Amino acid sequence: MKNLNYGVIGNCRSAALVSEKGSLDWMCLPQFDSSSAFAKLIDNEKGGSFEIKPEKYIRSVQYYKKNTNILHTRFVCEDGIFELVDFMPRYITENKDYYAPPDLIRYFKHIKGKPTFRILYNPKLDYARNHTENKFAKTDVIKSYTTSGTYDSLYLYTSFDCKSILDQDIICLYKHEFCLVTYNQKLLKQTHDRIYLNLQRTKTYWLNWSEKTKVYSMYSEEMGRSALVLKLLSYQKTGAVLAALTTSVPETIGEVRNWDYRFCWIRDGSMVVKILTQLGHHNVARRYLDFIMDIIPEKKEKIQIMYGINGEKKLSEYELEHLAGYEGSKPVRVGNAAYKQKQNDIYGILLDLIHQQFGLFENSLEHTEDLYTIVRSIVKVVEENWRKPDRGIWEIRGKSLHFTFSKVMCWVAFDRAVKISKLLNSDYYVNKWTPYRDAVKEDIMKNAWSEKKQAFTQHYGSDELDASVLLMETYGFIEAKDEKYISTVLTIQQELEHDGLMYRYKNQDDFGTPKSAFTICSFWLINSLYKIGRKKEAQDKFDILLSYSNHLGLFSEDIDFKTKRMLGNFPQAYSHLAIIETAINFSSDNTEPESLINQLNL
Repeated sequence: MKNLNYGVIGNCRSAALVSEKGSLDWMCLPQFDSSSAFAKLIDNEKGGSFEIKPEKYIRSVQYYKKNTNILHTRFVCEDGIFELVDFMPRYITENKDYYAPPDLIRYFKHIKGKPTFRILYNPKLDYARNHTENKFAKTDVIKSYTTSGTYDSLYLYTSFDCKSILDQDIICLYKHEFCLVTYNQKLLKQTHDRIYLNLQRTKTYWLNWSEKTKVYSMYSEEMGRSALVLKLLSYQKTGAVLAALTTSVPETIGEVRNWDYRFCWIRDGSMVVKILTQLGHHNVARRYLDFIMDIIPEKKEKIQIMYGINGEKKLSEYELEHLAGYEGSKPVRVGNAAYKQKQNDIYGILLDLIHQQFGLFENSLEHTEDLYTIVRSIVKVVEENWRKPDRGIWEIRGKSLHFTFSKVMCWVAFDRAVKISKLLNSDYYVNKWTPYRDAVKEDIMKNAWSEKKQAFTQHYGSDELDASVLLMETYGFIEAKDEKYISTVLTIQQELEHDGLMYRYKNQDDFGTPKSAFTICSFWLINSLYKIGRKKEAQDKFDILLSYSNHLGLFSEDIDFKTKRMLGNFPQAYSHLAIIETAINFSSDNTEPESLINQLNL
């Protein structure tokens, strides 16, 4: 049985997954949503990998350089000790630009003895759809390229002998060496000094970024790692935020809930940016709002639920039938047909973020008029659609329904629009939108409450429960002390919690009954229990849930109820933003946040 025991490295242009034994099993170049160069993650035989195989292996341990996204894998062998230091270069240049090339560097750090190993370098370009040829014309460069189909190529620059790599000869390490995997042919000779300088500059960048992260009184380490993960999911070029880095890691082994998450969902992205802003990272919000303004250039433009990371609006979904899938779980999908869906909750979540930005930067927010135009355009859409059914937060591919969470987020849209208008002294819109806000609330209170369940339910006219309803308090729709909310929390816990983990919902959807826990829902329950006063129970559950992470503190989308193994796409933005939000709530009664540099005495 596999588990997602991977470390993630990246540079806000692309990213890669490295197994706990140092195998590069997932990387797409030149950017996050490009075709894969290494995809052993989703096909053990055909996908391609870059592995290090010690001859006299004893054990290995993997860890991050503290407060960075630089990954170390230490190999202890009978004949010596060495570390594999993996990173993707990212730093700020003298011109104040970001240097983030489509490169991955593997720095072999000699520590002791003369350890021996073989390098298995086996890229499979373009999702392994066609044959990839490897050749070298120079002693320090291997070129990989497709021999048919769509042309693609990759370069490996190295201080090792290229023939020894391709022949998988035994290599003896007695000094520091390097491998550089890159999408682009390099113009300058790649030397040890140049590689080492890249490492030091990248380390400095991440340390400086982490220093700006506010850390509260509890769970500072978990918050810091989660913030670094969320940063890796942000795309520097446009400001888009990815839901996850992978495609088709299944929610349940052997089933078909396998999706491509390398896109920007308005809901997920807005939630991530709001959390990172709370931690002091305002630039990510500025870039994300620029992304929003770029994809909604006209007043009549309707917002999709998701976009490509470069603003693409058509995300056609197709299957890679030649790939076996993660542990044989087919299909492997590229693209995501959910982009066509109607989900009314996205408007409130986006306006909640915009309201946060107006509140923080009331007098200096860039593009105020552009943003307020977007606010008015969004509210107009909500005015026209809030009474209509939709597909809901979970992207049900069957029948549209009046989902309670969607209705609550329509209320949030009107509520935040009113509050933004008050900040801008726009009485006309305050007076216009307040009645809509009140009407939506009245509608929810009348139609979403079940006397039988004594809870707000998944959708109007139903007794089914849904974990998303727990967010009613988080977004200010209802107070935590309200008896109806308390009853809802306890009823949802009773019916949707199983062995300490949460179902999103239990009723059948278009793919049957869900069989794994959706990680963020367990965090939602913990937050809700904490808010209604069951603080000890909430913290105990939080500690247990954190123990289900992988060896580096990383989370995917889902957790298997029985085995507690992680499933679903990885690493998942939803899961990591929920860790931060929960830690902030637990710290709310304690000391004020302080910078990471002061807390950790770096």
